[in-house]
Amino acid sequence: MNDQIESIVPERKPMNAKVVASGWCLLLLGFVLSFFAYAAEPKHAAFAHLVGFLFLTSIAIGALFYVALEYLSGAVWSVPMRRVNEFLAALIPFAALFALPLFFHLSEIFPWAQQHAASDALLQSKRPYLNLTFFIIRFVFVFFVLTTFYLLFTRNSQRQDIDENPKHTWWNIRLSAVFMPIFAVGLTLIAIDWAMSLEAHWYSTIYGIYYFSGIALAGVSTATYVIVKFHDHKYFSTLRPDHFYSLGTLMFVFVNFWAYIAFSQFLLIWYANLPEETIWFLARWNDGWQYVSILLIIVHFAVPYFVLLPQDAKMDPRRLKFMALWILAAQYLDLYWLVMPSYSTTPVFGWMEIGFVLFIIGLIIVLMNWKMKRINLLPIGDPKLQRGLQFHL
Repeated sequence: MNDQIESIVPERKPMNAKVVASGWCLLLLGFVLSFFAYAAEPKHAAFAHLVGFLFLTSIAIGALFYVALEYLSGAVWSVPMRRVNEFLAALIPFAALFALPLFFHLSEIFPWAQQHAASDALLQSKRPYLNLTFFIIRFVFVFFVLTTFYLLFTRNSQRQDIDENPKHTWWNIRLSAVFMPIFAVGLTLIAIDWAMSLEAHWYSTIYGIYYFSGIALAGVSTATYVIVKFHDHKYFSTLRPDHFYSLGTLMFVFVNFWAYIAFSQFLLIWYANLPEETIWFLARWNDGWQYVSILLIIVHFAVPYFVLLPQDAKMDPRRLKFMALWILAAQYLDLYWLVMPSYSTTPVFGWMEIGFVLFIIGLIIVLMNWKMKRINLLPIGDPKLQRGLQFHL
């Protein structure tokens, strides 16, 4: 079996040198811009950094979610491409490191971490949860658990390359069953702690699953772009239109899921019409934010929906690449819309935000190249690989 697979695609092959060089340049430029952002305007930089952290985290844990979902569902079509998600999931510990500067600015970001919170009765009632010590403990615990699952999944997957033992798949299936509820709790804690608590007087019981819809989109869109790009450069030369159709369908499904959850949150708050809930949407419908809200509906739902609706679009590599980048930009806009009204009553966007985005893009390129040089791009020991390569609808 290994001989057949090796004749189809190289086991290990680094990225194009120019792409890697551009990745390092983006990483360095992003770091420099981020450094100067904190030097020039620390509070603005911290909020822009927070958007970047949530964006990077959504890609990282979204990738791990799809690794676990493949094992749990017994999917075959995604097996040849699974390593892309495994490589992207390696961003999880880097996302935790990326967040560290934010801990020096928590009092500038979160109202519950500020001195005046002591005189706020509502914030005091939430103090058993919203306090710095417990906040840090939750952060460390969530990223430690997610990193542990990433290491376990990938260790079994890579060991299978050597011994081709099906027991590694067996173990990962069981790990996935344990991982999914923990993943649900973990992403909810991230969403509540780092986004919803920016406006601690407000809350939404659907906020965690709203963030999950963005995670699912960011994960599949990043993987789709990388996979199609690799296919263009003969890394995945054996992929069929059916593989692309499955990727396009996943993007289309979660575009609709995001719209459903977003509308459900709005409808529930609109229907109840409680001042402590409606204030959150009112802040996003005044002083210029209404244009961002309308743009979000168009960019995050309307355009992807109609572009990905035809069957041919889901099988066209060029359109898939374009829509993958489009959806990632929409995901960033969504997170910007969630976070930045807590900083400014009017939309602000400039070089500070761009600096963190460039850093993230550079990090992804550099990390992917590092992984590709050391680990097989195909899971050559997986018993379902041959069926995955021959997959058709």
